[in-house]
Amino acid sequence: MTHGARAGVLITLGLCTGLLVHTSAVALGVAALLQRSPLAFTLLKSAGAAYLLYLAWLAFRAGGHAAAPGGEALSGARLYRRGILMNLGNPKVSLFFIAFLPQFADPANGPLAPQLLLLGALFIVAALVVFGAVSLLAGGIGRRLRQSPGIERLLNRLTGVLFVLLALKLLT
Repeated sequence: MTHGARAGVLITLGLCTGLLVHTSAVALGVAALLQRSPLAFTLLKSAGAAYLLYLAWLAFRAGGHAAAPGGEALSGARLYRRGILMNLGNPKVSLFFIAFLPQFADPANGPLAPQLLLLGALFIVAALVVFGAVSLLAGGIGRRLRQSPGIERLLNRLTGVLFVLLALKLLT
């Protein structure tokens, strides 16, 4: 809502790219190592929370009529990278893929890795459609709301609070 539909779609593309990494990790068995290592899991969780707190700080710094938190315009590449980092910094996605994808793979149907890759690809397509639609809808609503500096300031503060709450939830 605060950056428009284009930004939402670019972040969605980044999030889905991150899902490629999670899918590959599950298919190759790497994600299971993360699940078995409390230290690695804690480090990933902490890094994800730190990134969310950084995004919250940027949102709190932004005022009304800012092109982006902090006032600087975000390039398409930067928005895309933001989506990737948000996804890879969330260990719950890895755990979800570890718990979700394997239950639909069957050794009787052949090697598991190709099955897991296909299931991950289907999940990515669904995420792209849903997150893309939400981005377009939120971008349209946000465009109307951003016409008022006061409402834009409120949206930035709410965004900051949301990022802080997500960081706290990730840490706990």
